[in-house]
Amino acid sequence: MRRICLNLPETEERFNHGMPGFAIKNRSAFVFLRESRKENHVALWFKASSGVQEELVEQDPDRFFAPPYLGPAGWVGMRLDIDLDWEEVTEAMEQAWRLVAPKKAIKEFEDATY
Repeated sequence: MRRICLNLPETEERFNHGMPGFAIKNRSAFVFLRESRKENHVALWFKASSGVQEELVEQDPDRFFAPPYLGPAGWVGMRLDIDLDWEEVTEAMEQAWRLVAPKKAIKEFEDATY
């Protein structure tokens, strides 16, 4: 996950409560890795567009959830211990990044990727 996030332009790693997170330099965070001692799993928390959280949780409630604290703001939790699909993880991180990245960084990423 670190490699995926740090390949996104202007992204830096920041630690939050001892766990890694990723943010745009001088801007908002878009991804956190969290360990839930209560539920005994590791999950990716990511920023999502309006309505995405509800859709994902409804489609697969064993895998997706509304995380504490950030869930009311639309963030999505994705359990990483259930049938991990790296394409799905990459897509979630890229979409979360696009929500906070400057237009110039998005263009740079698209020019390099497509």
